[in-house]
Amino acid sequence: MAMTRKQQRGALIGAGLGALGLAAGLVLYALSDTITFFYTPTDVVEKGVQPGTRFRLGGLVEDGSIVRGQGKTVSFKVTDTAGTLPVTYVGILPDLFREGQGVIAEGILDAGGSFKADTVLAKHDENYMPREVADALKEKGVWKPGDEAAKEGTQ
Repeated sequence: MAMTRKQQRGALIGAGLGALGLAAGLVLYALSDTITFFYTPTDVVEKGVQPGTRFRLGGLVEDGSIVRGQGKTVSFKVTDTAGTLPVTYVGILPDLFREGQGVIAEGILDAGGSFKADTVLAKHDENYMPREVADALKEKGVWKPGDEAAKEGTQ
């Protein structure tokens, strides 16, 4: 039995939507390995992040924690005031990187519980803190009064 023109059109549209859905699914699956999640030091402990997992660590650079090692190696601690995680970074830090400021480091957690960063991002002016860090600090209840500009993620 032959299909009518209307049935052929419906079948063609259905096949096109199916192919589009399959393509979208394959793209999302392929990108799932490159997605990096954002965690605070407390989240790393609470969620049991496994060593070798790639993620972004955000919080404040703990006062008195910056130690410059050999060459371009720098160690510091990131805190959300409830938890702290040691970070090691080899490279040149942003000019405005300093203690007590918001920071996001991207890298992996090593087996010893230290974070090995390959990218470090710091705030770029007095009134800015990365939105993810500001929201996470507010959620933890450690938001400082007067940080309204940072809360909005504005400059």
